[in-house]
Amino acid sequence: MSELDLALLPAPTVIESLSYEAIFARYKTRFQEIWERVRAENPDRNLPAYDMSMLETDPAMIIGEAESYRELNARARINDAARASLLAFATGSVLEHLAAFYGVTRLAGELDDRLKSRVILAIQGRSTGGPKERYKAIAMATDLRVKSVEVYRNGRSPVIHVAIFSTEVNGIASQDLLAKVRAALVADDVQLANDEFLVASAVLRVINIVADIWILPNADDATVSRAEAELRAAWAKEQALGRDLAVSWWQSKLVTSGVHRVVPSPSSLDATAAPHEALALGNITLVLKGRAF
Repeated sequence: MSELDLALLPAPTVIESLSYEAIFARYKTRFQEIWERVRAENPDRNLPAYDMSMLETDPAMIIGEAESYRELNARARINDAARASLLAFATGSVLEHLAAFYGVTRLAGELDDRLKSRVILAIQGRSTGGPKERYKAIAMATDLRVKSVEVYRNGRSPVIHVAIFSTEVNGIASQDLLAKVRAALVADDVQLANDEFLVASAVLRVINIVADIWILPNADDATVSRAEAELRAAWAKEQALGRDLAVSWWQSKLVTSGVHRVVPSPSSLDATAAPHEALALGNITLVLKGRAF
């Protein structure tokens, strides 16, 4: 079971798409229907036909606009309440209340995205039988310096390997952090009788990139360096234990504003990460081949 990506879920139907124009149009249609019925039921009063679109200063138009705006705000507030009840949209204190339902509390300084990830792991690892999601959730809850965790076994060995990718320099977890995580995993209410933990820092493997690049005729001279910077920024968000670095992925990130084409060098291969490895970008060599459409 892999961690659920909330961004991939379809938009919930409980959240309504709002349109002031549509609400106002329904109001005008309903007003016209009622007015015509009143005319038909009271022929002796000689009520005239009513055209709401005749004047914007017409009282019926003004009331309709005010009521439509009120309804729009009310529907928007209902949308906000519906969003707040869903983990994908919850933020701040509302998210903390949702997390508390699963026994998860925010660490001091912890951002919403990390807290959501821990809630998902807590849900996936609810069994006390030792699923890896449970151990990952426990490790993530020990310290904010734990950026990501991978839990795995080698063959049928009873030893459970716990690789820690840290927010510390180069992702290498310090000894005190590793000790803190191990202490949490071997606690009496966590460790199963047959489980033995080996907690270690992630192995950082550097990947160099080489590619030819063409830029558009009107692109500025900083386009190539900007493409490199955007690639590094994108990988900084995606980098995690066991996360592969595919050529097609980094090629697409280099095709940014002002870039016409990127062709990886023939020697470029997909970099596959082991569960305990975190891939890091080393040298990025972009050979400018010219300008083209």
